[in-house]
Amino acid sequence: MSLGPLMIDLEGQTLTNEERELLQHPLIGGVILFTRNYASPTQISALITEIHTLREHHLLIAVDHEGGRVQRFREQFVHLPPCAKLGELYDRNNRQALTLSQQMGWLLATELRAVGVDFSFAPVLDLGRGISSIIADRAFHANPEIVAELAHAMMIGMRQAGMMAVGKHFPGHGAVAADSHVAVPVDERRFVDLQFEDLLPFERMIHYGLAAIMPAHVIYPQIDSQPAGFSARWLQDILRKHYEFKGVIFSDDLSMAGAAVIGDPLARAQQALQAGCDMVLICNDRTAAIQVIDNLGEHKSPTSQIRLMRLRGKAALDWESLQTNEKWVQAQQACCALVGDG
Repeated sequence: MSLGPLMIDLEGQTLTNEERELLQHPLIGGVILFTRNYASPTQISALITEIHTLREHHLLIAVDHEGGRVQRFREQFVHLPPCAKLGELYDRNNRQALTLSQQMGWLLATELRAVGVDFSFAPVLDLGRGISSIIADRAFHANPEIVAELAHAMMIGMRQAGMMAVGKHFPGHGAVAADSHVAVPVDERRFVDLQFEDLLPFERMIHYGLAAIMPAHVIYPQIDSQPAGFSARWLQDILRKHYEFKGVIFSDDLSMAGAAVIGDPLARAQQALQAGCDMVLICNDRTAAIQVIDNLGEHKSPTSQIRLMRLRGKAALDWESLQTNEKWVQAQQACCALVGDG
């Protein structure tokens, strides 16, 4: 059975019978994990192993694990600094910041791969303009060139640990104050303004081989009337054709308020896939997920399949050996020092 176009969440730390049935549906292609799903490395590894037993071709396992306030697994994991700390360090010592960003990417990915997670939705490529509270210190810096440098270093570290990177939130969420979790943000800037500012880190990272991108639930009316993640103009004309992006396009969570302008959950999933998403996320709303599963109909895209299969995690260190691994010790000490720097 191939990977379907839907990624859904789980209720707790073990699978329910309903979830076992849902995860075997051909429309499901992945699972996103949250803090509520995590108790310990042993527990989360066992949960992922059970998920893998349900399908011949393993479902993709993802998590939001950026550092700072967005880190779903904490107990026994290294507490990673927010990426803005790397930007602050860059202003003082750019070489040290780039080295540490690569170490942090390796550490982030190594720990997640040790428990079976394929990839994290990271890094954030938005600009830290001091406007968006939902982005805030998740962004590396306000300067797009610096964002691209630090993100590239982090991506290299992630790849060294066997994990592909996912850049978000295309084409840039940093210039709007509204939070797309609870509102519909609107960015009135022209494409040319975005092109030389917010879009620049995405352009650079695509050139460096970025494997996946997540678009924003933000409307840019000078370009299209639909939020970017539902817009063929953004995803096909600009991202695929103009920037020649060949990787996976994930929707942001279709349950967020920023997606509500499209219609009910089924309409959101249909439009996101039609616009050009390879996989759509439906989180924290089991009723919506079931509605989409029951009504979306058959959906097969050989091209999406090839893209998605490339996101599978590569060979990893086991959890028990991490704390005696010299590279892990050095990365852990460097990240912990940055967390306390302030």
